[in-house]
Amino acid sequence: MHRGLFYLFVLFISISDPVYSQTNLLESVKNNPKNAIEICLKFKKLNSEGISANSDLAINHVSKTWKTQLSPSNAEILSIYIIGLHCPKVF
Repeated sequence: MHRGLFYLFVLFISISDPVYSQTNLLESVKNNPKNAIEICLKFKKLNSEGISANSDLAINHVSKTWKTQLSPSNAEILSIYIIGLHCPKVF
């Protein structure tokens, strides 16, 4: 019986994916402007090389460098928030 509950719990955790809600992502950008501005600088550097801030390279960078490692989908959402709040001129 306990084993079944354990497997159900593991299944629930794997389905829910350890992700931030979109609200938490937005709050993390607002609360960590220094980190967001550093990522903005990386986006600007990538843009100067002709690489979009929405590219896989940029999303992977955000995923690995934010205060907690993010899934690719959350890194993409976070990137949109960062661009909107701190660097609207990047592409």
